[in-house]
Amino acid sequence: MRIEVDVREEAARAAGVSADGIRRVAETFAQQLESGLHPGAQLTVRRGGEIVLEAAGGRTSPADDARDVDGDTLFLVFSATKPLTAFAIHLLAERGQLDLDAPVARVWPEFGQRGKENATVVHVLSHQGGFPIGPKWLTWDLWRDRASVARAMEERTARWEPGTDVGYHPLNYGWALGEVVRRVDGRSLGRFLADELFGPLGMRDTWLGLPPEMEPRVALHTDLSGEFPFVADFNRPEVHAAEAGAATGITTTRDLSLFYSMLLAGGEWQGRRFLRRETIERAVRPVVDGARDRTLEIPVRWALGFHLGGPTSAFGRRSSPLAFGHSGHGSTTAWADPSRDLAVAFFTNGVRGSIDNYLRMTRLCDPILAACDG
Repeated sequence: MRIEVDVREEAARAAGVSADGIRRVAETFAQQLESGLHPGAQLTVRRGGEIVLEAAGGRTSPADDARDVDGDTLFLVFSATKPLTAFAIHLLAERGQLDLDAPVARVWPEFGQRGKENATVVHVLSHQGGFPIGPKWLTWDLWRDRASVARAMEERTARWEPGTDVGYHPLNYGWALGEVVRRVDGRSLGRFLADELFGPLGMRDTWLGLPPEMEPRVALHTDLSGEFPFVADFNRPEVHAAEAGAATGITTTRDLSLFYSMLLAGGEWQGRRFLRRETIERAVRPVVDGARDRTLEIPVRWALGFHLGGPTSAFGRRSSPLAFGHSGHGSTTAWADPSRDLAVAFFTNGVRGSIDNYLRMTRLCDPILAACDG
């Protein structure tokens, strides 16, 4: 099994990261691959914006004709896509084009029916919108049909009064907010992000709506738990090409950790302003803090488009309550910790159940935090 590790000891020392500690992270990364926890994986750790560790290894799938995973392999990151969609929404609000506290129906009148009349943009960003799942007829083959997606969201009946309870919206978060972007700006969500974030920030290997010529670079996900047969649909090129703002972002750990480093830097990177500091502060402020989620059936901490840290998050058992980011369906995680000026992205292509995945993620993230704490 091929495993590539680049421990940048000089950069680590300059950033106040223990060189021995970061080497232990690299060892943990390799051990997880060698033990079969996932077919392939990729990792980038940045402190102060500088890369202190990059690692990649394993295979793009368990198939005999699979390729080696390297630093340029692309991963579909499932729900780790959601903060990118949140970026688009917060940027529109910052520009005065969107009021986060106003009903979604103000910019999308057809949405305001069946109990969703008072659902605000804040409610959707924080999974309080009341329309978490479905409809069942919106299958993967319709995900590129904007009219069908919009109609599906319009026709959903709220399960609770928006803003009165929380329930994770796995896909509907992205469908609703993507249509909001289109209604306000005119561009699709994928085009907006390419123009306003991916290109200007230098996220050259990131797409929401993958071009077909990039398809050979994508690692394929494998259901290692036996619980999620639908994972196979996420390996379809048609799904990779869809602009599902909750689930089909495709990127590398190098790129996604750069996004979080930009946020840690107050929204400015290499002389270019992407978001104002006060916009980011609002985006990562707790909105739901400890309530039991109707979908996930566990207590959650949500900001506006971001999951928040703490001992029960996938960001490490020693993660700060100020940490913010998002994980993706039993396989990926990316986050930032302002208290440590730390940005981390860790992707695998092996999907596991929640407990197994939590242990896998925290056992890698814990030594990263320890290396930064000396």
